[in-house]
Amino acid sequence: IPDIEQAMSTELVPGDVIVIPANGMMMPCDAILFHGNCVVNESMLTGESIPVTKTSLPSSGHDAAEIYNMEEHKRHTLFCGTQVIQTRFYAGELVKAVVVRTGFSTEKGQLVRSILYPKPTDFKLYRDAYLFLLCLVGVAGIGFIYTVVLSIMTKTIIIESLDIITITIPPALPAAMTAGIVYAQRRLKRVGIFCISPQRINMCGQLNLVCFDKTGTLTEDGLDLWGVQRAHAGSFVPPESEASGESLLNSSFVACMATCHSLTKIEGELSGDPLDLKMFAATGWILEEPTEEETALHNQLMPTVVHPPKPSLTGAQGRQFLPRISCEIGIVHQFPFSSALQRMSVVVRRLGQKHMDAYLKGAPEVVASLCKVHTVPQSFTETLESYTRQGFRVIALAHRQLEHTHVLDLIETNMDFLGLIIMQNKIKPETAGVLHDLQRANIRTLMVTGDNMLTAISVARDCGMVHAHEPIIIVDAAPPKDSQPASIRWNYTDNTPQAVKDHQEGPYHFALSGRGFAVITEFFPQLMHKLALKTTVFARMAPEQKTQLVEVLQSMDYIVGMCGDGANDCGALKRAHSGISLSELEASVASPFTSSTSNISCVPNLIREGRAALITSFCVFKFMALYSIIQYISVILLYWVNCSFLLLTECWERFKGTVSCCS
Repeated sequence: IPDIEQAMSTELVPGDVIVIPANGMMMPCDAILFHGNCVVNESMLTGESIPVTKTSLPSSGHDAAEIYNMEEHKRHTLFCGTQVIQTRFYAGELVKAVVVRTGFSTEKGQLVRSILYPKPTDFKLYRDAYLFLLCLVGVAGIGFIYTVVLSIMTKTIIIESLDIITITIPPALPAAMTAGIVYAQRRLKRVGIFCISPQRINMCGQLNLVCFDKTGTLTEDGLDLWGVQRAHAGSFVPPESEASGESLLNSSFVACMATCHSLTKIEGELSGDPLDLKMFAATGWILEEPTEEETALHNQLMPTVVHPPKPSLTGAQGRQFLPRISCEIGIVHQFPFSSALQRMSVVVRRLGQKHMDAYLKGAPEVVASLCKVHTVPQSFTETLESYTRQGFRVIALAHRQLEHTHVLDLIETNMDFLGLIIMQNKIKPETAGVLHDLQRANIRTLMVTGDNMLTAISVARDCGMVHAHEPIIIVDAAPPKDSQPASIRWNYTDNTPQAVKDHQEGPYHFALSGRGFAVITEFFPQLMHKLALKTTVFARMAPEQKTQLVEVLQSMDYIVGMCGDGANDCGALKRAHSGISLSELEASVASPFTSSTSNISCVPNLIREGRAALITSFCVFKFMALYSIIQYISVILLYWVNCSFLLLTECWERFKGTVSCCS
């Protein structure tokens, strides 16, 4: 092994091998992790402040034979600008990664480039103002030539003719039009909205479409556990509000909740996906991870252990808690969550038992398809539909006992269905009222989020962006594969009326994922504008796709506003006619407006002040233009009268002289 050398990040080139320190670091490049594991905060790119576990690139099996792809191997890639919080190594080995991209070629570099060099924003008021000034210049030129001719004929000073230009083109016009903007900016500051680009205030007055991020903007961060519904003997038991009771202590349902997650401890605190945190907290169990000293002396089978709280009672009271000792479970292997597969699984071993168990968590339809038919309740579809109609996010659990440890590739088959976990994503109190006010003002509202489709649709219905009687059609587009061309499928939700399915007229909304957006943009560009007219929910959108969406909407003559709170919204905030950041971190650097209140109530305030400033600018523009035209006509008439009088006087004098000579 060559010696480790310290080098400047600017000296890195693709192909270099870097060592990730145990205490973490800020990634200076995009790199592939090929040895060890890392816990990374990717909020700079995704906007979700959720630590993500990165695993090393597979070195054997079918996955190792695949060619590296940035999209398909995200869970093995460390992106530039993300913070590595913690690393884990085994048997004294170092955590290593290979550099693949540097500079502006990285994910962060592309985001910074879109911020530094945005496409110019066109505003009709300013464009028309320039055209009007050009017209005034032409009129002033005609008047100038006319007065010069008259001045030569009347022997007056030609410099006086230049007055016509300063009279026709008002030099105070820019200052006068800025007055309304200055006063609007002061009023915005009083309500906690700060502006670094005052020229954008006028644009806010013409907004007719506003895009909203979801997490942290429309909703609170994270999910809350509403309840659980277990399956027993092929049927559902009544819903339960908690899963920490003594009756469930030794159940596979609680064991799955306590083990099937990607949580890790960072400085003594549990960190990970909010859904996993809520699910694990509902069990009341405790997670213990091996220390660095322990992992350095063992291999990767040194497991993370979860167990119920250990009792402190003794005697007869303590003996009744002895069964808790058998509930200690070690997480032997973890298969991280895959958005493509819509599930994750773990292999665990319970203390004192020789066999291992596999637990699965994921989308209900996917989990049910991997379970034995007789274990899935007959009312599964109806129960799931009742929860999804109410806007809940539902997760299914499954279990299987493993007899041999060498069948890891086949564990997600013939599983026993355990039940459902029902989660709810709370909407901020101000969200529904603000969206209602915007809709009453005929301002279209869209949701552009990096979250999954089902959650986004649920939130869109709950906050009133999509009304209860309006169906949502999910547009699923697939890229070309093998000999099959790119294709589009229209998936109707369960509550879609038959009239819409029969293509009859009626209000409806499209929902489009980031993958579908990329496919349609590349292979079906003629459909993009038509879809954008009716699409209300854009889910799983990457940062650059949010910027592309804003550009598509602007090309359709929309005046677009964007409201977000994460670094992943920076490109869209900069590109939109009016970007509003609800965070004072990275997003505020790119956004023209930053609100000190972390809810969307700032949007109507900004639009009101924008309209007030815009009306002031229009009125000032009309006044100054009319004032200049009146002055121009008056001066021209005055010159004409004056010159006519002088010409008549000169003619009269010449006539008198001629008469004298004749006499």
